[in-house]
Amino acid sequence: MSRSDEVAAGLARVRARIASACGEAGRDPDEVRLVVVTKNFGASDVRLLADLGVTDVGENRHQEARDKIAQCADLPLRWHFIGALQSNKAAAVASYADVVQSLDRRRLVAPLARGAHERSGPLDCLLQVSLDPPDRAGRAGADPEDLEALAREVEQAAPLRLRGLMAVAPLGEDPAAAFGRLAALRRDFLADHPDAGWLSAGMSGDLEEAVRAGATHVRVGSAVLGSRSRVK
Repeated sequence: MSRSDEVAAGLARVRARIASACGEAGRDPDEVRLVVVTKNFGASDVRLLADLGVTDVGENRHQEARDKIAQCADLPLRWHFIGALQSNKAAAVASYADVVQSLDRRRLVAPLARGAHERSGPLDCLLQVSLDPPDRAGRAGADPEDLEALAREVEQAAPLRLRGLMAVAPLGEDPAAAFGRLAALRRDFLADHPDAGWLSAGMSGDLEEAVRAGATHVRVGSAVLGSRSRVK
């Protein structure tokens, strides 16, 4: 099987899973956007994805993302930065990413806004909220009680556009329960920010639970591209 056939088969399986989950949840599959995560896969795979109709690509690491986007500048893709964001690299990320999904603290807002001024349009931002217990080591994401202050700061930074929330289900927990908490957080958040309706949740192992909880974006890598490192 050629690499093109492998990617096409993986993509077809994931699209079928999304359609099935939407059917069970009474949702239109067009409501859920697939972001294919290409971390550790080369530009050649990104080109294959674009040929197969993928429009949204996710990256986790600044240097890899910057280099890969430059190699694929001719492709009509929307690039999502979904990894942990360092404040000293935030301006650079904002200059090339179309969406930043991992905005989780207020000190990132100013450098993101500074980098976004280099863009021709606004930078779409999702606030990453933590679903982990407060004492969990390595916890990523903003505390739920800090979301409102963070949202207000983003809304006041003109080059940034608040789009919604992002979260990752905690390891070792039933993702359905975690995403249930996320859905409740989102309902409260939307009451104050009705235009911020994006919800990015779900990965290769739990996209169905995320779709049932209202996810508008799912971030899938290995289920589409496989588990091998193929950076070229």
